[in-house]
Amino acid sequence: MNTEFIDALEQIEREKGISKDLLIEAIEAALISGYKRNFNSAQNVRVDVSRHTGIVKVYARKTVVEEPTDPRLEISLDAAEQIDPGFQIGDIAEIEVTPRDFGRIAAQTAKQVVTQRIREAERGMIYNTFVDREYDIVTGIVQRQDNRFYYVDLGKVEAVLPLTEVMPTEKFTHNDRVKAYITKVEKTTKGPQIMLSRTHPGLLKRLFELEVPEIYEGVVELKSVAREAGYRSKIAVFSRNPEVDPVGSCVGPRGMRVQAIVNELKGEKIDIVKWSEDPKELVANALSPSKVVSVDTDEENKVARVVVPDYQLSLAIGKEGQNARLAAKLTNWKIDIKSESQAGEDGDVLPQDAASSDHGDYADENYHAEAVDAEEVRD
Repeated sequence: MNTEFIDALEQIEREKGISKDLLIEAIEAALISGYKRNFNSAQNVRVDVSRHTGIVKVYARKTVVEEPTDPRLEISLDAAEQIDPGFQIGDIAEIEVTPRDFGRIAAQTAKQVVTQRIREAERGMIYNTFVDREYDIVTGIVQRQDNRFYYVDLGKVEAVLPLTEVMPTEKFTHNDRVKAYITKVEKTTKGPQIMLSRTHPGLLKRLFELEVPEIYEGVVELKSVAREAGYRSKIAVFSRNPEVDPVGSCVGPRGMRVQAIVNELKGEKIDIVKWSEDPKELVANALSPSKVVSVDTDEENKVARVVVPDYQLSLAIGKEGQNARLAAKLTNWKIDIKSESQAGEDGDVLPQDAASSDHGDYADENYHAEAVDAEEVRD
C-alpha cells in the first residue's frame, strides 16, 4: 500500500463519513489474522499501517525474560538489549518480521475491510434515515412480487409490502408507484428491513395531515380513526379554534381535499365526523350518515343504546354491520342500535328530550365521501 491508498481513505472519509483512523484500525486488525493464517505463525504480532505513507509493517511482540522457554513468545534480556539497551525483564520487545510479499496480502485484505465497512456504514445511515420515518408515509416503485410480498424500491433501499397489508380492492404490477405507511424498521444481517402497509389506519391519518393544512398546523386535531381498508373509514376531528370548522377543513373547497385521499385509497369511502367530549353526541355523530333519535349511555360498561328512525335502521347498521362496527371502533363504545318501533315494542324508555333531540342535526354536520369521477369535482 502507498500514499494513493491513504488518499483514497481520506476521500472515503469525506464522502461516506467513515473515519480514516477507524478504517486503518480495522485493516490492522484484519492483517494480524491474515499474517497468522498465511504464515502459520503462533506468535503475538502487531501490524502498523503508516497514516501518511501507507507502508505496512509487522512486528513480533515478545516478553523479555532471563531464559526463553518459547522463542515465539519470549526473548532473552541479552538479545533485547541489542535492540534497545533500555529493555528490562518483563518488558515487551517488538521485532520487525514483515514478510517480503506481505504487501500483496495487505492490499487484498485492506480492500475487503474497506468494502465491508463502507457497506456497514451505508446500511447504518439508511437505517438511521428510515427509523426516524417510522409511522410516516413513503412513496416507492414496485419492483417485483412473490407469494408473500411486494418489493418496493425506496431509492437507497428496498422495502417489503406484505400482500396481507394491501387493500383487497387493489393490485400492483412492475413499475407501479405506490404510497405506503412504514409500520416497522428493523436491523438485520442483510441491512435494514422496512415493512410497509396500505391497510394501516395510520396511512389515512398521515394522508389527511398531508392534504389538510389545518391538521398539519395543529388547528384541527384528528382524534380517532376507524378503518376497514379498501371499503370504508371514519375519522373524528376536533377544532381548537371555534372559528374553524373541522369537518369543512378536512372536506376542503368543493370536496377537493377529501377526494384526493379517496382517490389515493382507490375509492375507499370516508366519513368525517365531528368529535365531542359528550359520549352521546359523539356516538350520534359516529353513526353518520344515519339520523339518530336518541342515545342512552351506560358509562360503567361503555355501552351506548341508540334509537334511530325506522327507515334509517339499515343505514345506521350498514352493509353487514359495517357502519355500526366502524362507529364502535371510532368511539370505543359498544353500540346497540334499535329502530323506534323496536324500542317501543321492547318497552324502552327514551330520554325526556328525545322528542326534541338535535342528535339528527349532529349527523348533518358530518361528511360522507365516496369515489366520484374526477370531472365531477372540477365542474
